[in-house]
Amino acid sequence: MASVNTEECFSVALKLVKEGGNLVRDAIKKTKNVEIKSSVVDLVTESDKAVEKLLITGLSKAFTDHKFIGEESVAAGEKCVLTDEPTWIIDPIDGTMNFVHSFPYTCISVALWVNKEAEIGIVYNPVLEQMFTAIKGQGAFLNDEKISASGETDLGQALVFSEMGTSRDPEKVDTVITNITTLMTKVHGFRDAGSAVLAIMSIAAGGPFDLMSRRVLCASTPELAQKIAKLLKQYQPVRDDADK
Repeated sequence: MASVNTEECFSVALKLVKEGGNLVRDAIKKTKNVEIKSSVVDLVTESDKAVEKLLITGLSKAFTDHKFIGEESVAAGEKCVLTDEPTWIIDPIDGTMNFVHSFPYTCISVALWVNKEAEIGIVYNPVLEQMFTAIKGQGAFLNDEKISASGETDLGQALVFSEMGTSRDPEKVDTVITNITTLMTKVHGFRDAGSAVLAIMSIAAGGPFDLMSRRVLCASTPELAQKIAKLLKQYQPVRDDADK
């Protein structure tokens, strides 16, 4: 089985993420060069590409045998494959639409997976100076202060995040709207923040999930997750690792 020096990987990645954060912070209020990917709301900017290049170049130099899954690399046609080998999974700017509109809820997301398990996670919102970090078995932190899920089990007292996503597939749109309508009167509050990564960070909960399925439900407790899941209309997107 593949193995890594987790502390070294974390140190190198953290330094690079901070460098990438400088690029995002400098660019967020400036005019962006925006390109369209799969739909008119699925966007990429020169900053997305620059941050991803910085991260992959730096990590490749430090760890020559590691693999990469990058948001913009995959969008450009590279295969999305997760193996047992050490693999860095990178979204250079999650919340690109927010970034384009200079809305500060956006972040750099970097994770290292080994043997198909998460070992390191770093999420950085450089505009609001929020640095989320985690190393397997050591807990999760926000700006070096340990964080944890709320432990809430009552759906009526839960603040629920949902993302519309960038797909304009009619079935997907109908499913999202139906689920929002179903949940709206049953939860304490409902939010669409425009960054799925930062929404998940707000929950700060761990647990096994199928990374490539594109179907992830995060909750503060298993009990709350089950209550939500029973109410949702289901949508079956194509897996990230499916042959296209």
